[in-house]
Amino acid sequence: MKRTISLWIGLLAIAVLPALAQTPAQTPAPANVAPTGKIHGHVINPTGAPQSGGTISLNNGTKEVASFPVDANGDYTGSAPPGTYTLIYRTPGMGPDKDADKFENIKIVVGQDTVADDDMSRKEYVDTLPEDVRKNLADLKTHNAEALKANAVIKTLNADLKAAMADIHEADTARATAAQQLGASASKTDLAAKEAEIKNAKYTDVVTLMDKDTQARPTESVLWAYLGQGQLGLKKYDDAEVSFKKAIDLDTASKKPRPEIQGLANSGLGEIYARNGKVPEAAAAYDAAVKADPTKAGFYYKNEAVIYSQVGNADAQAAAADKAIAANPNDPLPYYLKGQALITKATVDPKTQRVVLPEGCGEAYQKYLDLDPNGPYSVDVKGILQSAGQKISSSYKATKK
Repeated sequence: MKRTISLWIGLLAIAVLPALAQTPAQTPAPANVAPTGKIHGHVINPTGAPQSGGTISLNNGTKEVASFPVDANGDYTGSAPPGTYTLIYRTPGMGPDKDADKFENIKIVVGQDTVADDDMSRKEYVDTLPEDVRKNLADLKTHNAEALKANAVIKTLNADLKAAMADIHEADTARATAAQQLGASASKTDLAAKEAEIKNAKYTDVVTLMDKDTQARPTESVLWAYLGQGQLGLKKYDDAEVSFKKAIDLDTASKKPRPEIQGLANSGLGEIYARNGKVPEAAAAYDAAVKADPTKAGFYYKNEAVIYSQVGNADAQAAAADKAIAANPNDPLPYYLKGQALITKATVDPKTQRVVLPEGCGEAYQKYLDLDPNGPYSVDVKGILQSAGQKISSSYKATKK
């Protein structure tokens, strides 16, 4: 039963000086003098961030002989005749009689590639700026330093979320992995033990990662949602309930609540309550998941029916299956789950010794066969219908042997 969500924590914005904003790059002036040498470099604005836009020009003392656009990453490249130049950087729209920064004695040599960076965050340059600009720049640098530090944390958290998603997926496919590792001759007992071992290891990894991350960034609802998933997988129901409720509270209070988190956390609560026999609470939690994320209504209600199937609550299973069918009438599994729940009330006719299916049971099984005639439960369902003397729909196609 998959419960993974793909939600990432957004990086913080890095501030730049308004005066250095990006505009379309200028076309480089052609260099008609041969032979030439190459030049390239990187432009940094006073905040310490790459400067996008503007031009780098080379002046030989009498005229400018070449001009190169600065791209969105602050890089430029080009070629020019050999010589010694003054390198000039101009911001977008700056006139030819002005410059934002310049360097002397930039040498271009035939057959060589000169590196000439322009770092406007250097002290000598910053000291030339007006006092109010320097103050604004200091504030921006402080913001950027904090943002960079926070972004480093966020990148780590996103990497941990990716790892947690992989662990949960591997826990969901633990049975197949166990069968592959042990081989066809393995007993059911050994398979079950291996499956439990894999799930325990994967969910433990999730809890370890998310426990660390919720401490590092306790306001991120997605981290609490994944922590709850790990705790639920380890059957730490009390801990998982706290984590899921924390995820819901944080997401509800956020500026942009995310339906995926609300749905995931509420369905997690629903599973906890269902496994603990709290049927009304479970139904309310699953309904809340659907209300938060109606696009996954069929998924949530189907999971509810699966959980009740696992805990042996046939009445709740049938009710959840009905809701799943209403949400997605083309999904075959809820019909099987409904039939499975209803057949617990089947009786045997003492005269004919035939199974008497309760109302709705045969119809549910038949619909399952109609939608998935060769599905994993088709053979069992066909046998049940035949034992009840019911005619199998002609649309059913028997599995080839």
